[in-house]
Amino acid sequence: MTTKQPDMSVFETLESEVRSYCRGWPTVFERAQGSHLHDEDGRSYLDFFSGAGSLNYGHNNPALKRALVDYIESDGITHSLDMATTAKRAFLEAFQNLVLFPRGLPYKAMFPGPAGTTAVEAALKLVRKVKGREAIVSFTNAFHGMTLGALAVTGNALKRAGAGIPLVHGIPMPFDHYLDDCLDGQAAVPPDFRWLERLLEDRGSGLNRPAAVIVETVQGEGGVHVARSEWLRALADLCHRHDMLLIVDDIQMGCGRTGAFFSFEEAGITPDVVTLSKSISGYGLPMSLCLFRPELDIWEPGEHNGTFRGSNPAFVTATAALHTYWTDDGMEKQTSVRGEQVEQALQAIRDEHPRLGADIRGRGLVWGLGFADTSRASAVARRAFELGLLVETSGAQDEVVKLLPALTVAPHELDEGLRILARSVRETG
Repeated sequence: MTTKQPDMSVFETLESEVRSYCRGWPTVFERAQGSHLHDEDGRSYLDFFSGAGSLNYGHNNPALKRALVDYIESDGITHSLDMATTAKRAFLEAFQNLVLFPRGLPYKAMFPGPAGTTAVEAALKLVRKVKGREAIVSFTNAFHGMTLGALAVTGNALKRAGAGIPLVHGIPMPFDHYLDDCLDGQAAVPPDFRWLERLLEDRGSGLNRPAAVIVETVQGEGGVHVARSEWLRALADLCHRHDMLLIVDDIQMGCGRTGAFFSFEEAGITPDVVTLSKSISGYGLPMSLCLFRPELDIWEPGEHNGTFRGSNPAFVTATAALHTYWTDDGMEKQTSVRGEQVEQALQAIRDEHPRLGADIRGRGLVWGLGFADTSRASAVARRAFELGLLVETSGAQDEVVKLLPALTVAPHELDEGLRILARSVRETG
């Protein structure tokens, strides 16, 4: 327990009421390393939040920090818009050789701006330009960002309401397993696809033919809903048959979070467009990518731009991350082992408290512990913070405790955090 209340007055006085994470974690953080943050009073917190997935390799990763410091000390270019630099060239070559080429992926890369939502905006803009259509299919409980285009394909009512204007040209469809309660799990073929296909084929349906479908293979903010590989393959096939492009939003689940570098690899699909951000820089520096098939690259020069679309320090740490962790399948295998460790611990928590009706779902190192009592997750997260563990909640009603430990977390750190989580569940019962 903290010995004194932190001084939050300057934040409460000068910063907007829109701030959120600091309300759940009322302390002032000062430094961080690996899987730990430390506040200004010297208290340590085990981090199972990882900057909402932007710190897959932990805080101040030594290999990445060394590359960044060396670059800065050599007076390397910091800001360059989309000019050619040695840092950008090194990243593009590493990304091609270590990520795209080994996976047989044909993509060209676009740097649309520093945030995940700007990558989504670029993707939506491009597919509409390519197809000459406006509508985009998205899914229940999806989250794609906070700018207007991304909000139009986001499901959360609170976030959508913040737009202040109608959010149009989006067609929501049920995500995998969304209709299970209605169908008693009897349908072998995804019923949502049968419904969408009927709409697409019927000239009297009133559906404007969509330009594309955007999907997360694992819905992080939506409550850690995991799409089955067969569901994703059926979706890709539907898009192909009906001349729609497939966008995979891999902003939070890419860069190894689910095991493989891209979360869609397990399903054996090749999306037309992929968005990446969060951990692509490896160091928590703002960076995003929009990847697409070469034949879709019909942009005119300068047709989509932005001042901060060429962060060279982020290129440096991104390149270091690729060379450090993605020259072989070691990281993927380690993530799988760590994921099994988390799953077993969550199963033990569920079995200890059968009356809670807890629900476990996840892949790799993203896991959710959902509760029938929607207030329970927030109570567990608060108690975890008091005990020195940072976890966030997700889902439409914040009913899920979401775990995003660093991929580099040590087994003993993972055990420690999971013990704190188990205690938090026990003490909020």
